[in-house]
Amino acid sequence: MTPTVVPSEPVAVLSDAWRTCVGTGRFNLALRQDYQESLALAQAEIGFRYIRGHGLLSDDVGVHRPYDVAGHQGTRYAFTYVDQVVDAYLALGVRPFLELGFMPSGLASGDQTVFWWKGNVTPPRDHREWAALVTAVLRHLVDRYGIDEVRTWPVEVWNEPNLVNFWEGADQEAYLRLYEATAHAVKDVDADLQVGGPAISPGADDWWAPFADAVAARDLPCGFVSFHAYTTGPAQHVPFGVYQTLRHPTDLLDQFARPRELLAGTRLEGLPAHVTEFNTSYRPDNPVHDTAYNAAALAPVLAAGGDVVDSFSYWTFCDVFEEENIPTAIFHGGFGMLAHRQVRKPTYHLYTFMARMGPDVLARGADHLVTRDAGGRVTVLAWQPVGGTDDPAEPERHELRLSVPVGAPGGGGAPQRASAHRSVVNETDGNAFTAWQHLGRPASPTARQLDLLHEAAEPARSTTSLPVVDGRVDLALTLARHEVTLVEIDPVRDETPAWLDDDRILGRTIGRESAR
Repeated sequence: MTPTVVPSEPVAVLSDAWRTCVGTGRFNLALRQDYQESLALAQAEIGFRYIRGHGLLSDDVGVHRPYDVAGHQGTRYAFTYVDQVVDAYLALGVRPFLELGFMPSGLASGDQTVFWWKGNVTPPRDHREWAALVTAVLRHLVDRYGIDEVRTWPVEVWNEPNLVNFWEGADQEAYLRLYEATAHAVKDVDADLQVGGPAISPGADDWWAPFADAVAARDLPCGFVSFHAYTTGPAQHVPFGVYQTLRHPTDLLDQFARPRELLAGTRLEGLPAHVTEFNTSYRPDNPVHDTAYNAAALAPVLAAGGDVVDSFSYWTFCDVFEEENIPTAIFHGGFGMLAHRQVRKPTYHLYTFMARMGPDVLARGADHLVTRDAGGRVTVLAWQPVGGTDDPAEPERHELRLSVPVGAPGGGGAPQRASAHRSVVNETDGNAFTAWQHLGRPASPTARQLDLLHEAAEPARSTTSLPVVDGRVDLALTLARHEVTLVEIDPVRDETPAWLDDDRILGRTIGRESAR
């Protein structure tokens, strides 16, 4: 195989859109220990900038508190849980991407709910009271965290109003009325706060023109547009889970790009575009999320998504998540890149690999991304290209060969060798889900089984050295089925003293040398 020659000079800067935001289970769940430990791990090893989820205004957070007691009547706004959650986020270096929803029961116009935890999805019975609630929340956040800080937090109006599950009747005009009241309330707090929407699900392209028309006709504030992207078909239900067909991973990139194409020539043209949810499957109980396939499918999306959107938020960072009731097993197809108890899934490793990439892009292809950092370290992220349900099954092996430039260490002379440190995740390596299958799929692993899962979740790692010829190394990689691998290449300055001889470590030549 003739190697693909990687240029010596950068061709682009790697966008950080892939880790600008990450999804989370509902707001209230951030009070739990497993959640907080999982987020601390993700922040230490990946470092997301924003976090976005449902339920900020739902009853279990307790913000909207109408009262009529002993002649006293009114509404109190309580921020006991809000403060605990936001304090925890900021302490871990991640900011909230505020989704305003769902409807507090004391303000709701109906009783339709979504999810096991019953988020109310009806319009407010009084838009002035809704606006007062939005104003109270934002003013409290500004008072507590400062206007300069809160101005950096995007404020998104609702979630997937184009679906009857998430907005009563999927009533477009009712959503536009909600958006109008909300956007003005946000700007009444501070003109520089960011507000946007409409947070629509895939397949809702017919919402973009009316939304853009309403923003223009009513002169509504809109600082960004938001939407979601998934690549699976209808759910085929089994007890406590589903199976779905899969479209090709590049379909995600097509979905990312579509809104900007549709909004060209409108008042919304050129606004920041945020994918506030994306994944392969839109179901929280599809086992594809636990697999190496999921990581391989999303590798090209992370490598190229920043070319077409400003952020794309993986849904979600961990499996502390309860939309379809409490999970019945540690592996249950949850959205999270971390299972319960911080067990790393293959997709989590994809993100940690990306976090170790340099900022300067040297090359990008259908199965690889090559970068370099300021110290001269070259990083190669490689993956087996995968297709969807209608594509042929992926082969057991995928070959990749690259000619990679290697700089001089510390500005010295040209190196003769380079070290190559490789981390591997595939169907067997770095794969706790496979280990769990071999253990008999224990729903609630024992302490020993949990230790085994953590061990199995570690990527296979190896370090070797390669000759440098004319400032380049020939990197030949064989990837297993559904593999994602990271290779870090550093120039080597050999500091081996002249008297060292590794052939003599076992002493087998010492007697013969003495005899001579």
